[in-house]
Amino acid sequence: MAQVAKIPVIDISAEGDQTQVARDLVEAAIEHGFVYIRNTGKDIPIAAVEEAFDVARRLFDAPLSEKEACTIRQNNRGWSAMNYETLDPANQRVGDFKEAFNFGEFINAKAQQPLPPAIAADEASISAFRDYCYHLTLKLNTLLGIGLEVTPPTFFTTSHLRSAGPSGTTLRLLRYPPLSSLPPSAQPTDVRAGAHSDYGSLTLLFRLRGQAGLEILLRDGTTWSPVPVVPEGTEDDPAPPILMNIGDLLAYWTGGLLRSTVHRVVFQEGGNKVAGEAGDGTRYSIAYFCHPFGGAELGVVPSERVKGYRGEGAKGNPYAERRVMTADEHLQMRLKASYAQLYEGKE
Repeated sequence: MAQVAKIPVIDISAEGDQTQVARDLVEAAIEHGFVYIRNTGKDIPIAAVEEAFDVARRLFDAPLSEKEACTIRQNNRGWSAMNYETLDPANQRVGDFKEAFNFGEFINAKAQQPLPPAIAADEASISAFRDYCYHLTLKLNTLLGIGLEVTPPTFFTTSHLRSAGPSGTTLRLLRYPPLSSLPPSAQPTDVRAGAHSDYGSLTLLFRLRGQAGLEILLRDGTTWSPVPVVPEGTEDDPAPPILMNIGDLLAYWTGGLLRSTVHRVVFQEGGNKVAGEAGDGTRYSIAYFCHPFGGAELGVVPSERVKGYRGEGAKGNPYAERRVMTADEHLQMRLKASYAQLYEGKE
């Protein structure tokens, strides 16, 4: 059984001075790129998380014709079928063994994209869940600004305000079928989601107890370590912690000081095992990909800590040390690599 990733668990729910919490968050982001955020229900009600997973089940159980009518477009909104997305095209023989549905902007609790009839009645609750995630990411961006002593500390937060302009922020529901349900051509060594770093600034990941699969690439660049859904010390919490990870844009902004860590989802039959988690059933997850407004420039932020950093950068992330670009330019570059068939012949 592989050694599980030693990712810190941080509680950000306390009132009052958050300076030490901010420092702890930054240190975790520097060392691991991932951190568990204790889920007390204060920032995102536990009932709202459970309802979001219920929506995911109804959506993916909907007739194929309903989902196909909402097929993903170049705006990164809609449904993607099994093997449609390829997150690691250089190393995968087939696309990811998952299906997903991406939600973009909601205005007055109304989706600005087609929704399958199976979840039409859930439109308001999806919008509300997306709002909970939005406000939590603003809080986390503020804490990162404080912990890095950015001038001003609200630098990241203001870049993510909806009032700043449209962004690539995406709420994504995912379903990963078990290997036993797939055609014989699927192998235990195939991946459910290929090795990648996340495209945005930070990600919130919600998972269900007992469902294995997520692994992160350690600093040595060769070792994959499983990430438990329920880390030690949170077994009695009302819900699994929310897993937050740093994305490419915060790596850009901090010159690689904050780590955009490469990660993947594997079949347990072909990967590392975690005690108490199984890989022989369907796996569901929900990801909220937080992006700044599209025109945000990804130059290095005004921070003495960042300015004085002379480390190796975000090792393993090929996108951490490129020219200054905007958030939208970076997103389009990554989408074209992952959805080759969607962009084929569109140049």
